[in-house]
Amino acid sequence: MTATPATSGTPAVPAQQPWEPALSVRQVLGLERVLAGQPEVVAGAHRLDRPVRWVHVAEAADVGVMLSGGEMVLTTGVLLAGDEDKQGEYIRSLHRAEAAAVVLGLGRAFPAPPDVMRRAADRCGLPMVVLHRPFPFAELTEEVQSRLLRRKFAAVSLSEAVRTELTGLITAGAPVQRLLDEVARHGGCPVVVTNLAHRVLATAGERPAVDDVLRDWERIARQAGAGTADGWIRAELTCRGERWGRLVLCGYRGDRAAGRLLAERAAEALVLHRLLGGGGDGRRGAGPGSAGGTWDSPGSWEEQSARSLLTDLVSGAVPARQLLPRARAAGLPVNRRVFVPLVVGARDTARLDRVLRLLGLPGIVAGLADDRAAVLLSLAPDQDARALTAHFAARLRSAADAAHTVVAAADARADWADVPAGLREAQQVADAVADSPAALELPPVVRLRDVHLRGLVRLLRDDPHVQSFAERELDGLLQGPDGDLLSVLRTYLATGRNKSRTAQLHHVSRPALYRRLEAIQGRLGVDLDDFEQAASVHIALLAHDAQQG
Repeated sequence: MTATPATSGTPAVPAQQPWEPALSVRQVLGLERVLAGQPEVVAGAHRLDRPVRWVHVAEAADVGVMLSGGEMVLTTGVLLAGDEDKQGEYIRSLHRAEAAAVVLGLGRAFPAPPDVMRRAADRCGLPMVVLHRPFPFAELTEEVQSRLLRRKFAAVSLSEAVRTELTGLITAGAPVQRLLDEVARHGGCPVVVTNLAHRVLATAGERPAVDDVLRDWERIARQAGAGTADGWIRAELTCRGERWGRLVLCGYRGDRAAGRLLAERAAEALVLHRLLGGGGDGRRGAGPGSAGGTWDSPGSWEEQSARSLLTDLVSGAVPARQLLPRARAAGLPVNRRVFVPLVVGARDTARLDRVLRLLGLPGIVAGLADDRAAVLLSLAPDQDARALTAHFAARLRSAADAAHTVVAAADARADWADVPAGLREAQQVADAVADSPAALELPPVVRLRDVHLRGLVRLLRDDPHVQSFAERELDGLLQGPDGDLLSVLRTYLATGRNKSRTAQLHHVSRPALYRRLEAIQGRLGVDLDDFEQAASVHIALLAHDAQQG
């Protein structure tokens, strides 16, 4: 017989803390009062971490029918002595009732651990403990019950405190990320929100821990869904009878019941956040900030996730390699792929999503400022990136209200680490064509080589020397009250100094245009018929417009 001293490796039970795991068999055996009875584990030593829901003193041979699961049963075995069949059935009935453990006080009924009971407990995997010294069961019952009640009260109290805190954040207009950050803080573990296809919509928690979870997200998501991942607790997100996602506590180390309460409170808060309009996070549909309290569509959460990822890529605040798990978890293929960064002069991200699906192009879409959107395509190495980009742009322009939509594209990147530079390049191209008078005549796809001088000026617009140059060259017009002269100058230079075209675009006669051009030359002190002087003014005007944009 292999016996395990109950004190072996069993620390004293620490002071009660909110969300502390419920008492386990091991922790009960570590209580000071129990240690006085010299406990010894004689069976089921590998199951000592089972939670104890209640402590029950019972001498009845059929005690199993009175249990509901999770009880630690205390007995002297007085009604079992001398009947080995009853002893074996007693243990089996406890196992069927899913008792947490059985504690047998040695004495006149059983001066030594009974072999029949020990062997039956070992076969069932039921922890069996014997007490070598007389021990008042009432004291143990009182001690454990009071601890369990305090823990349960603390869990419920904290659950209500979390609900109150999250509701307060929602009514104050806090963004959803703030809510998730609070949930992660309370849970002490990463929090992930997904759609029904397991694509990650939002995360919270310590960044290294979140990255570790996302790095193996597909496997974790499957295990969490099947209920086989230890410490992964899931709550369904449902609104008006429609299930749209899940919230997962990843690797929660506290009591599972307490974790479920926390996950449920968090799920309630997310649904309420949507019903109240989402605090201004949404970008399309009946999203945050919309009237009538309609709940935001799951698509806007996917867009927020994509926007966060693309923003981090462009800013360079997080190295691109560290963002790979987030991209993979968002559903973007990243292994052995070619990436095409695009910026589209259209804010309708729902339409962009539809076009991508229609063409079968994997990618993520996110709205940007100035009514534009970023698209990151993920293509196989043998696919023609230029042809597919052109096809995408042509399909966008096929809509009646998008006939002049321009797609600013960077060259395809074969290395994920080069994607941030590609996104910045696409943004620069989009900036360069944004205020071009010839925007209506641009091809569907525009690249850096297509924007020429305007693109260079856009790249240099924040240089102090360029700013000073623009102000110096245009000072006579910038200080004047007549803003129309600046508009005339802009059109005149953009049309290649074509007076007829300029007059036509401004709806004035040629003599009237001549008078305005004379006024412009007088204020600037230049001769616009001189190529070098006109070029200098043109560059200054491009720089001024770039700075204003």
